[in-house]
Amino acid sequence: QVQLVESGGGLVQAGGSLRLSCVISGSIFSITSMGWYRQVPGKQRELVANFISGGMTNYADSMKGRFTISGDSARNTVWLQMNSLKPEDTAVYYCNSKLQVIGGVYDHDYWGQGTQVTVSS
Repeated sequence: QVQLVESGGGLVQAGGSLRLSCVISGSIFSITSMGWYRQVPGKQRELVANFISGGMTNYADSMKGRFTISGDSARNTVWLQMNSLKPEDTAVYYCNSKLQVIGGVYDHDYWGQGTQVTVSS
């Protein structure tokens, strides 16, 4: 069993900051990636930022320079620091990890329950 537990969402004014946290726990053999996606009603879930094992970091273009992803592999924890927030950043933010469980053969995607981020104008 794998769990991804997010925290840190909330309501903030435009220009403000929030920091999201996600702890990944369970019978984990290896983690290929950890990161964040977001989704607004009626739209597809989109990548915000993620780490790929080996050191590669990806950001969506609209988040570069405003959002910073960081992580602690020893604690299976990933954070997302969001600065200069805009109303269009309002969404449910989901923690994601592609990982292999103990006794498993392939990587699978796992998701957190989501945390609401609302940016008021």
